[in-house]
Amino acid sequence: MKKFIRIGVDLAKNYFQIHALASEGAPAVTRKMTRVKMREFFSQIGLCLVGMEACATAHYWARELKAMGHEVLLMPPAYTKPYVKRGKNDAVDADAICEAMSRPGMRFVPIKGADQQATLMLHKTRELLVKQRTMSVNALRGHLSEFGIVAAKGIGRVDELLDLAESDATLPNAARASVKVLAQALEGLDKAIDDLEKEISSAHAQNEMSRLLDKVPGIGKLIASVIAASVPDPSVFKSGRDFAAWLGLTPRQNSSGGKQTLGGITKQGNRYIRKMLVLGATSLLNVVGKRKGALRDWIVGLLAKKPARLVTVALANKLARILWAMMKTGECFRTEMFAKA
Repeated sequence: MKKFIRIGVDLAKNYFQIHALASEGAPAVTRKMTRVKMREFFSQIGLCLVGMEACATAHYWARELKAMGHEVLLMPPAYTKPYVKRGKNDAVDADAICEAMSRPGMRFVPIKGADQQATLMLHKTRELLVKQRTMSVNALRGHLSEFGIVAAKGIGRVDELLDLAESDATLPNAARASVKVLAQALEGLDKAIDDLEKEISSAHAQNEMSRLLDKVPGIGKLIASVIAASVPDPSVFKSGRDFAAWLGLTPRQNSSGGKQTLGGITKQGNRYIRKMLVLGATSLLNVVGKRKGALRDWIVGLLAKKPARLVTVALANKLARILWAMMKTGECFRTEMFAKA
């Protein structure tokens, strides 16, 4: 049975490239293999350390290789790129992954379970359908405005717009046919989104961590469930600031020579969670006058000095830090921080 100290794997849809080292300084074993040969190879070698980029199918293969007894490390693709030598192909990428996983300062991605990935799939599907619904509504508004049929903005005014189109005797039959198709599409999208939200609520109810995070003001079932599914191990972040930085909610740095220069937020990391946190923070600003406590005082003090939109992002940052602390310690949210007045 062959033994290796570590193996870098470059994942793809049908073919996989490996870069295996039997010892430091020894010639590497490189091989391109199919999906079936990939399983055979790892089942016939001794247990070893396997590194992969945290990209499509990485979590699946990590679970499969762990089931065989191997230790698997996932790395952000951006962190393996500096180790790519001149040129770019699968063999070079596998070599870079093998080198990157050996670095003591490398950061690794926790492996998600199948249930966590299923919950994230619900969120991503819902986000896609919401985007399609918005596109359909915008198309409907734009087309009908060409015939002088206009309604107030907002998803809740679509029915009013459809009623106006139906009652307009001057609307050509071809336009009526198009309106009917768009109306049917919107009806189907609304039902599909409702069904997905029910599934998300069910997943939320079965997840203890998600139910814990739901207690934070401005954090509902959607935000709580997606964070619980996206962060299987909060200890990979050294602090709440690291978690907020992972979400792109911390200032961008351009510091040099001991002089610290901070800009706007980086907007790196998980865009969906960042957007949801900003929306949750916006809802808190709407009710801050009806609350009391340390969090309320912090928001009011910041509003006195900064614009509301800036305060919203700062509050999203603070919510992210609170959520990380709760995930790390298991402590419930202290309701006295933002209690009803």
